[in-house]
Amino acid sequence: MIRAEHIVKAFDGRTVLDDISVEFETGRTNLIIGRSGSGKTVLLKTLVGLHEPDSGRVCYDRTDFTSLGFGERKAIRKEIGMIFQGGALLDSSTVEENVRLPLDLFTEQSEAEKRERVDFCLQRVRLERANRLYPAELSGGMIKRVAIARAIVMNPRYLFCDEPNSGLDPQTSIVIDNLIHEITHEYGITTIINTHDMNSVMEIGEKIVYIHEGHKWWEGTREEILHADNAELNAFVFASAMAKHAKQAVR
Repeated sequence: MIRAEHIVKAFDGRTVLDDISVEFETGRTNLIIGRSGSGKTVLLKTLVGLHEPDSGRVCYDRTDFTSLGFGERKAIRKEIGMIFQGGALLDSSTVEENVRLPLDLFTEQSEAEKRERVDFCLQRVRLERANRLYPAELSGGMIKRVAIARAIVMNPRYLFCDEPNSGLDPQTSIVIDNLIHEITHEYGITTIINTHDMNSVMEIGEKIVYIHEGHKWWEGTREEILHADNAELNAFVFASAMAKHAKQAVR
């Protein structure tokens, strides 16, 4: 479980997050949605410690993460997996080397142990034969699956995903969504996904938090979102659906 309590964050005098409190549940896919500039990315970065809140706190289970110093946060950071928007793979490293990187940085495992763990994670994302490939040889969907393998290689308790379907076609997006959902349930991870993809919302949104102009405007499930009595949320859902259909029509 990750809990945000009364988070306030401002940049250059402009408040981007205004008194946001929300609990993200363990073993469920928790989605943060909202328009561009709404504050959802800042919220994600504040939760993971890339931004410090001006007031309020972030708790990982029973630990007040906000009150910890840089060194004290190391133990929790070892339990965090990150999937970045573009995959963030090292171009000059093979798939195996990219996935192994957290093990090299944070563990003292033997080469055999690392190889076994990397192979397991690549099998889990259905990339059994990709060890020796380089990122330039991969499709967009394969890059995201390698990023997922790297994110889970340390057996994380917490998984953060920043627009994991960005740049992917609808079919590949579904594959990535399902994979993240499966891993979340299989390993009991607290997963937080920052997205504007309504397909993701309706397919795997077990808990959804809608951010509007820096405020937590609505929260609920995918079953509840279509019947929500919330004008701003309804406008966002409608606009997202229209944009999706327009893109498909162009294809």
